[in-house]
Amino acid sequence: MPHLMIRGISVEQVKSISTPLVKELAELCICETDNFTLEIVKSTFVFDENEVQGYPFIEVKWFERSQDIQDQFAHLVTKHVLSLGIPEVEVAFAAFLESSYYLNGKSFAEI
Repeated sequence: MPHLMIRGISVEQVKSISTPLVKELAELCICETDNFTLEIVKSTFVFDENEVQGYPFIEVKWFERSQDIQDQFAHLVTKHVLSLGIPEVEVAFAAFLESSYYLNGKSFAEI
């Protein structure tokens, strides 16, 4: 269920890394590749009264995992984004509680 919300990176760039990135993340998380969602968030960035290029930022929404897995996940995402020639990227995590996440009206704590 990891959901990556991606800002400041083009759709074409994300498409070019999507297959190897998700494959490596699925191996790390011990789940299937179809559990992942990559969403490119179209945003307008403004600074000093001007539209500016967005800063590469990826927010990962998921069920919390160990610090080691989180560190490796961030490393894999960073590695693939940097491979696009992007000089830096920020990755942040937001964890869902299984009891607060529902599929067809049933919490993941019950599934």
